[in-house]
Amino acid sequence: MPTIRKILVANRGEVALRVMKTARALGIQTVAVYSSADAASAHVRAADMAVHIGEATPSASYLNVAAVLSAAKASGADAVHPGYGFLAENADFAQACRDAGLTFIGPSAAAINAMGDKANAKVLMRRAGVPCVPGDDGADQDPAALRAAAAQVGYPVMIKATAGGGGRGMRIVTAAPEFDAALASAKSEAANAFGSDRVILERVIHNPRHIEIQVVADSAGNAIHLGERDCSVQRRHQKVIEEAPGVGISEALRERMGAAAVTAALAIGYEGVGTLEFLLDEGGEFYFMEMNTRLQVEHPVTEAITGLDLVKLQIAVAQGQPLPLAQHEVRLSGHAIEVRLCAEDEHNNFMPQSGVFARWSAADGVRVETAVSSGSEMSPYYDSMFAKIIAYGRDREEARAQLVAALTNTVVFGVKTNKALLTRCLEHPLFVRGGMGTGFLEAGRDEIFREAADAPPSVVALAAAAMCAHDGNHRQAAPLGRPSAMVHLRDALSGSVTVARVTHTAANHYHVALPLQAIDISLALSGNDELRCTVDGVSSVVPYLRRDGGIDLQIDGQVHSFDDVTYAPASAAVDGAADGRVRAAMNGRVAAVFVANGAAVKAGDPLLTLEAMKMEYRHCAPADGFVSGLTVAAGDQVTTGKLLIELTLALATVP
Repeated sequence: MPTIRKILVANRGEVALRVMKTARALGIQTVAVYSSADAASAHVRAADMAVHIGEATPSASYLNVAAVLSAAKASGADAVHPGYGFLAENADFAQACRDAGLTFIGPSAAAINAMGDKANAKVLMRRAGVPCVPGDDGADQDPAALRAAAAQVGYPVMIKATAGGGGRGMRIVTAAPEFDAALASAKSEAANAFGSDRVILERVIHNPRHIEIQVVADSAGNAIHLGERDCSVQRRHQKVIEEAPGVGISEALRERMGAAAVTAALAIGYEGVGTLEFLLDEGGEFYFMEMNTRLQVEHPVTEAITGLDLVKLQIAVAQGQPLPLAQHEVRLSGHAIEVRLCAEDEHNNFMPQSGVFARWSAADGVRVETAVSSGSEMSPYYDSMFAKIIAYGRDREEARAQLVAALTNTVVFGVKTNKALLTRCLEHPLFVRGGMGTGFLEAGRDEIFREAADAPPSVVALAAAAMCAHDGNHRQAAPLGRPSAMVHLRDALSGSVTVARVTHTAANHYHVALPLQAIDISLALSGNDELRCTVDGVSSVVPYLRRDGGIDLQIDGQVHSFDDVTYAPASAAVDGAADGRVRAAMNGRVAAVFVANGAAVKAGDPLLTLEAMKMEYRHCAPADGFVSGLTVAAGDQVTTGKLLIELTLALATVP
């Protein structure tokens, strides 16, 4: 095979930067492709060349095979790296690249096809002797046949879409009466997400661990594994935290799982980097779940404990080079843990967030992979993950402690994130012990998931003093010439409003009177981004952001946001749909509309579904009535608060 000289990276964000980093180290030029929404993105600036391939929606850009191939031709690229997501596991794209004379840095189209359909993959794995979860392969998709098959498999049963991944088209059914509704829901979601509504059935393994094995294979028929990753911390079937190696995985079990993974790769003639995903039950038995025929989001933890560059291995294999090491030469050393930072609101059903990162400052001493910086925009069109933080230590506890410290010192203002939730996961006793199953988040729900609560009085007082210090104490004058201000702060999380009187008592000293207590504070502004303060005798350095209309503080890793409502008119909180005007709960795409103009609806009836960043949100009728105005259609892109549907609500009758 010819030597690769220029790689087009058919992706965006942090994974595009990751591929470019290795390519640059190898002396290979890179080409970025970008949508209209990504014109100013970091991956565009980092590449040697960049080509615009379409509008913001993925279907018009990053999923547009013709546009990507045209960009490769225009830029003179001789190879394509798909990253992960988008076209990474699209067999037609892999074949189209090869048909265009391009080196596809990944497996063959045949291998992608073989493992891309979950039903077919299980058949192939059984033939190869790889243990599989008991279930039904869905040869007959008639609902009655699937219902009968579910009874044969035994409840609880998992309905799983044969295409795609990421938890889409998956439903757990605990009893027969629930099956029909769950099947219809899974098929609908799968059809919308993947273009296919085919499903298979699997017996549910109680609280398994999600263990995956990294494999690498070359064109000469050699294959090795690089140990395991434990990806059991999941929410909605989406991985949240990954680590390597797995706690309590013995050398014997690692050898068995590794051998099964290598057998699977060889059985389909696999070439390149891939991952076999298994469920490990409480008795130590493991079952094949699926294969990801691409680089994984969590590949850095494997790189950390092996010292290998997986992208470099991908490029080497794509050029026809043999594997640079044999199985007995693979060494696992130390421990690595990765967290996925996502733009989402944990207090609003983890709704995906978009907006501008007013400030982004990553911690030192850990590996951080991201494409964002202060001033970057979190787009509503793509996945909610915007950064990965990876800590490596001599042992698991060292890695865990480093990661907790890194999250605490990472500053994110302007966009809500899951940062605090990740820290609570890492500090939970079950995680500290290790070896937990996929039910971890549910088991630790009380400690991990927090209700929205008021900020402590000391934090409110600091926010009030900092606002006055930043504004130069010019709000109003108190008697005897001592500057003072009455500040009304609304906690953006809880909605509570606190009235604080801030009095400037001496240089850098403030007396803050709250409704139930008074707090003395000394503070000095350090540049525009830190407060050096002492609150009730305790000194600290607090990152902050003074923004139009309020202030944000980060204390012990927790972001506290306050809106200045001192001069805001009083207003009453009203349910956004109580007047019959249904507005978008988030930025996103209208995935489906279930009603038409004039249609009668009952309270709770589904009206439409919004989709953004791998999440769906269903708007339902707030009361009985009929549709008097429909302003959107399936496929439309909408922003938060946009009017979607107008309802004429039935009037309540008074007896």
